[in-house]
Amino acid sequence: MIIKVLWGWCPNCKILEENVKMALKELDKQAEIQKVTNMEDIMMYDIMWTPALVIDEKVVSSWKINSPDEIIDFIKS
Repeated sequence: MIIKVLWGWCPNCKILEENVKMALKELDKQAEIQKVTNMEDIMMYDIMWTPALVIDEKVVSSWKINSPDEIIDFIKS
């Protein structure tokens, strides 16, 4: 599993990344976490706002700081 946090250099992006780590720890699951900061790469996901969360190349959320529980639901589905 690859989880990408699309960063726009806002403090909320760091919070989202930490929430991803907490969710994985709670699930006792391993995943590769990638921080995407290049605007050209971010634009490929057709989002308007960051932070955004991409799991296995599927955008599951944007312009929101997802809680660890929400992220767990994304991972399970």
